[in-house]
Amino acid sequence: MEQNQLVDIITEIVKEQLENTNVGRYHNKHADKPVDKKIPIGVSNRHVHLSDEDLVTLFGPGAELTHQKDLSQPGQFASEQLVTLVGPKGVIEKVRVLGPTRGKTQVEISVTDCFKLGIQAPIRDSGDLQGSSKITLVGPSGSVTLNEGCIIPARHIHMHPGDARFFGVKDGDRVTVKTSGPRGVMFYEVLVRVSPKYMLEMHVDIDEANAACLKNKDYVEII
Repeated sequence: MEQNQLVDIITEIVKEQLENTNVGRYHNKHADKPVDKKIPIGVSNRHVHLSDEDLVTLFGPGAELTHQKDLSQPGQFASEQLVTLVGPKGVIEKVRVLGPTRGKTQVEISVTDCFKLGIQAPIRDSGDLQGSSKITLVGPSGSVTLNEGCIIPARHIHMHPGDARFFGVKDGDRVTVKTSGPRGVMFYEVLVRVSPKYMLEMHVDIDEANAACLKNKDYVEII
C-alpha cells in the first residue's frame, strides 16, 4: 500500500471518530438506538449565580469570581466566593457562588432551605424569576436584597443535540424519569434543555436526591 493511500485511510477514520464524538455522548451514527439509555445524575446543592453589579457590591470594587473547581457542564465552575442568605426567620451561611456571572442574580435553594429561611420560594425553571421570592445576600463588602430572584430549581436534564435526537425529544419538552434501587421513584415533568454547550446529565436538588437515595453519577432512565 502506498503512503498516500494509507494517509487517506487514516484521515477517514479520524474524521468518522470526530463526527461520532460531536453529535453527543450517546450517539452512534451506525445504530438505530442509543448505546446506553441511562442518564447520569448531578445532585445540586444550594447555590447563587451573581450579576456583575451584585458581585461588586458583595465583594468590593474590581471583584472577580475565583475559580475553585470545574462543574460537570462545560464552562461552569464553582468559585471560592461564599455568601450568606438571610430570610425572615433565619440565615444560611457559606453558600457557594457559581460562575461565570450572569445578567441577573439568581438564588437556588431547596424546600428544606425555605423552612430555615422562612420564605416560600416557587419551583421554577432557571431564569424564570418574575414574582419569585425576596431574599438578602450578604458578602464581605456589602449586602444585596433581591425583590425577586430566589427559586427552588425545577428538575431538568441537560442534553447535547445528538443526545436529544436519540431520546426523541427537543428543547422545552417535559419527560418522565425512572430511578432504580431500594427507594426507586418516578420523576414527572422533567424539563429537557438542549444546547451544543451541554453534557448529558439530569439535575435534582438535595431533597429530591435524598428522597430517592440518589448520589452524583447514579443513573436514571427516561420512560
